[in-house]
Amino acid sequence: MTHNETKARVPKRIPFRMHPRVFAALGADLVTNDVVAVIELVKNSYDAFAKKAWVRFGKDPDQGSYLEVEDDGHGMDWATIEDVWCVVATPYRLQNPTVTEGKKVRRVAGEKGLGRLAVARLGDRLDMLTQASDGTCWHVTVDWSDLAAAGAMKSCFVECTEYGGESPFAGTGTRVRVYGLKSAWDEGQVDDLEENLSRLLPPFAHVQDFSVFLRAPGDEQIEEEAKVRSPEFLSRPKYSITGHVDGDGNIHALYKYSPIGEGQPRRKSVSFKWSQVWSEIQDPHLKDSLSDNCAGCGPFEVEIRVWDIGTDDTREITERFDIEKNQVRKAIRAHKGISVYRDGILVLPKSEGSRDWLGLDLRRVSRLARLSTSQIVGYVSITADNNPGVRDTSDREGFRSTPEVAAFEELLKAIIGSIENERSQDRHPPGDEQPMEELLGSVSGEDLLSETSEVAAEGGSAQDLVPIVTEHGEQLERTRRSIQTRFTYYSRLATVGTIAQMLVHEIRNRTTSFGSFVQFIKERVLPVMNGQLTSKAASAGDSVACLERLADTFAPLASRAFRRRKRNSILEERIRNCLALAEGEIKRKGIITSCPQSTETSIAVDPGELDTVLLNLINNATYWLDQAPKEKRLEFRLVPIMEGKRVRVFVHDSGPGVSKEDSERIFRPGVTAKPNGIGMGLTVASELVAEYGGKMALRQPGTLGGASFCFDLPIRS
Repeated sequence: MTHNETKARVPKRIPFRMHPRVFAALGADLVTNDVVAVIELVKNSYDAFAKKAWVRFGKDPDQGSYLEVEDDGHGMDWATIEDVWCVVATPYRLQNPTVTEGKKVRRVAGEKGLGRLAVARLGDRLDMLTQASDGTCWHVTVDWSDLAAAGAMKSCFVECTEYGGESPFAGTGTRVRVYGLKSAWDEGQVDDLEENLSRLLPPFAHVQDFSVFLRAPGDEQIEEEAKVRSPEFLSRPKYSITGHVDGDGNIHALYKYSPIGEGQPRRKSVSFKWSQVWSEIQDPHLKDSLSDNCAGCGPFEVEIRVWDIGTDDTREITERFDIEKNQVRKAIRAHKGISVYRDGILVLPKSEGSRDWLGLDLRRVSRLARLSTSQIVGYVSITADNNPGVRDTSDREGFRSTPEVAAFEELLKAIIGSIENERSQDRHPPGDEQPMEELLGSVSGEDLLSETSEVAAEGGSAQDLVPIVTEHGEQLERTRRSIQTRFTYYSRLATVGTIAQMLVHEIRNRTTSFGSFVQFIKERVLPVMNGQLTSKAASAGDSVACLERLADTFAPLASRAFRRRKRNSILEERIRNCLALAEGEIKRKGIITSCPQSTETSIAVDPGELDTVLLNLINNATYWLDQAPKEKRLEFRLVPIMEGKRVRVFVHDSGPGVSKEDSERIFRPGVTAKPNGIGMGLTVASELVAEYGGKMALRQPGTLGGASFCFDLPIRS
């Protein structure tokens, strides 16, 4: 290699450069809309330890319309302007995450050093006055258009002079005024701004040291700005759940039902372990990315408030709190959704488009009883210290895609699922739901015919029949809703046979060929190979056997006999097969199981329907055994009854058991304590048992200290 060739390969260092257009580009791209831009400026006031911030629209006779944000915060001296404010993406807030005033400490909301560029989105020119404790008032001006037109960064300057006029500050503070506004700020935008300003601080946290005031366009003659505040009724919800999630991801909360009109107030403690939340995650990739032992997102506090927003419900609120009806929906709309606050200041959502960042409305497709975003005002409190992995994106419109954020979202969905379940019970008091045989009986017109005949015999008029017919109509409507709910569940159940056929077919086709290959390896290759290959082949053989057992489990559902109800099952065999299907959860949680091994009880029950009953009970037990105070056990016991004509099946677990409140309703449709449950499992199981002349019951207290279920089935003669 020659000297010239060596010289040619020496790399040259080319410095990075930025064009002055970066100011306008960052302001436009990192701040999604004008309302968010104003919020960023108000957050800067908060970070300066301001107690008050004023947002004003006005007109200058020489420079035209403007928007300004003034505060009584710490203000800036020359050094701060030069070394912090004029440094784009400064690490100052990262290095100084708190501000102090006397003994008070406030965690700052900003840390990226880009918030001031929000001004570039709002208008062409910035005019700022700022005064720190040294008493000097500085006048800073920036023309963003001139900066963007400059040829190089070295030509970009901020004009800063000592202010010659009378300082507008009694002590310290900053006033940022934006001229050359890019938006007209119509009434709708101003309303949107007011709504978002009212959400900047938690609506039900009693923050006494920061207030925001607003003067809208056209109100220049009004001397005193209106304080942005939330209406009183937001602090008095009909349903609420308040609590915290600990460092491991375990939920500890209290549900409250506080009816505005008629109704009995109710409270209930709600608690779930992270492992229970994790076990209910449906996405396998998401589930694999998270640990079942610890959520990893850090501890946080949560308060969720819910209202019914039907016509009668809003009327109750207007009468109780002396507020106009349209203002009720407007106030809920202003705060709707789940808002996340980091160290007391709003992080998410910032705009209307991201209110449903948790996807609550999409969940309603699978279950009508779920809450919509428009019914919820939620407050989640995180901190930079406790939740470092829960970070928002640069455009302030969402969270970054990380395992910590995923766990955080799953926990919030579980808490919302809990309040949905409890609210459902309070909206439909005990007795609203009926067993299937009673439900179908209510459809009969015999009662209506009998009552109308009595009225006619007594010489009653058509007007006398109206209340009777009305009551019957309401009963039919309740029955219709209940049947619709059950039909949704049953229609899913009806597809299981078709799905099972495909599953069994595919598994057996694959395992046959793969099993033959494994057998070939064992017979032809293993005798001449080492022990490592032997171990791998044995593992592959076990996997094939596991898949075949899975196919055997689904076989009864896939057979044509399932549809015509084949009345022939070996009870002990079906119990073992169903336990094998739940083997993963049983092993993961360390559950000790036991079922009869030395007997074979032939029963006149379809194996597919029997599996439906058993799997519901097993899945419930494995879920709640996460909260077992001691050894986790699941037991099956069989006892012949009625001189050997039937067999009673007992299912015992050592979990937390069933509360007295829930035990009275547990077999009713829609009743569930699982955050993501639909409350139909035990309903279907008990109705299937009833189809075979039996009855399912809950026994209190449980034999092992938890839940004890029993049901009876006919023995095959």
